[in-house]
Amino acid sequence: MALTILVICLVLLITACSSVPEVDWELEFSGDVGNPYTVSYMELTKMKIIDLQDVLMEKSVGEDEVGSWSGIPFKDLLEKADASENVVTVTAIAADGYAIEISKAEYESSILALKKDGEWIQKVDPDHGPIRLVCPNMPANRWVFQLIEIQVNEK
Repeated sequence: MALTILVICLVLLITACSSVPEVDWELEFSGDVGNPYTVSYMELTKMKIIDLQDVLMEKSVGEDEVGSWSGIPFKDLLEKADASENVVTVTAIAADGYAIEISKAEYESSILALKKDGEWIQKVDPDHGPIRLVCPNMPANRWVFQLIEIQVNEK
């Protein structure tokens, strides 16, 4: 009997740790696209997620870090928005209004990260979640957290 209770507790604990956090968050794709759309956090969690291993996070303050990130390939989301080959930059906008323009070369290998080192960002670092644009080809001070909008620019 005690063994059964222990197994049930372990299963519940494992399930709780790996379960997707319930987050009311949306990300909008706008600008020079053929199919502007909005995607919810929950929809993102159901898409194809890839892992980026051993990514150098070059910080402007403090020690650089190496970590692993999991998320949706940025190019897949741009394809869904029907962004053309003529895209020059995207502007990533955070919930606090912070915005940064990112070149095509910089975002080519980027992901919209939902996890860091195997843990949901929203659970382990809610101030920097739930969605973070991780661009391995640029310093981390240009990575945008609490992402709410991507504006696609052909000029």
